[in-house]
Amino acid sequence: MTSETVSSDFGAAAAATPPTDPRKQAVEALMRLAASRRWDEIELGDIATEAGLSLAKLRGLFPSKLAMLGGLTRIVDDAMLADISDDLAAEPARERLFDLVMRRLDALAPYKAGLRRIAPEIRRDPLTMAALNRGAVNSWRYLLASAGIPTEDALGHLRVQGAVLLMARVSEVWLDDDEPDLSRTMARLDRELKTAGAIMARAEDVHRLTAPLRGLARAMCSGRRPSVRRRERSDESLRREGEDYAPAI
Repeated sequence: MTSETVSSDFGAAAAATPPTDPRKQAVEALMRLAASRRWDEIELGDIATEAGLSLAKLRGLFPSKLAMLGGLTRIVDDAMLADISDDLAAEPARERLFDLVMRRLDALAPYKAGLRRIAPEIRRDPLTMAALNRGAVNSWRYLLASAGIPTEDALGHLRVQGAVLLMARVSEVWLDDDEPDLSRTMARLDRELKTAGAIMARAEDVHRLTAPLRGLARAMCSGRRPSVRRRERSDESLRREGEDYAPAI
């Protein structure tokens, strides 16, 4: 084998190996540290060192630890959206949502130890929870769309926010469920889906029943109010009252 052949083979292998994503490096470094440390004990310098990145490089990737948690959401989203299948296209929305949640938990499984320690501390901070909720809403808007569940109609926001809350409730059980079959998690998911289905059914009924009222309100808001015309006094009446009258020229 000639040196040219070895060089060619090495070059081909290098080209076939995808470059390391520094954003993923940073996120995974944070999650490794979170598995053994308190959230408030993890410093940005620690994350940079664990990820093999300079602090300047890390700053260019993420402005904060919270943003790195958002980066984890994006990593999981990308993996799920890259694996879209139409196998369940004919199934009811409930079955498609069940599949989405379980697939998401599978994608989060490598980070479970870190999430288990982070979750209790994050839940005590309302501002952090609000920020994470905004990211989760964006995430689930795309995930529901990937399963053919409407997100842009009149009830779309309710579906998206409902999916976020459902995932949060199921995750509480999942974080402490170490059984291989995740039986406790799936039982909780089944109950939450039944509750969510009942809520959505009522919301759809209300939306349908109030359609005539919404139509009337739109008509009233878009219609122009009748103009009020001043009663004009005739020439004769003006003359009778002895008023000066000069028609406009």
